[in-house]
Amino acid sequence: MTKVSVVVYGAETVCASCVNAPSARNTYDWLQTLLPKKYPELNFVFTYIDIHNDTDNLTDHDEQFIEQINNDELFYPLITMNDAYVADGYIQLKPLKRYMTETFGITDTTN
Repeated sequence: MTKVSVVVYGAETVCASCVNAPSARNTYDWLQTLLPKKYPELNFVFTYIDIHNDTDNLTDHDEQFIEQINNDELFYPLITMNDAYVADGYIQLKPLKRYMTETFGITDTTN
């Protein structure tokens, strides 16, 4: 079974550019429920990183994404899968499905 490491970078407050969007924590919870149902053939491992409070044991990769968020180059919540950027800001299903198809060659079999 292929392992997919999903990281959600976020913060307690909703991103200023993402008014009316779900919080980063809500997005994280949504992905934990959604992805294993839509892609049961993959083994998902989920991590949530609070960009303001989780500063210990971060990789250089994590720090680069957090720096880009802090510099307003990217928005949170920011989603990566296996260290690759997938989406940021207001997260929608279509870019996630596109990434899964392009990267793993599988499509969502549910409706």
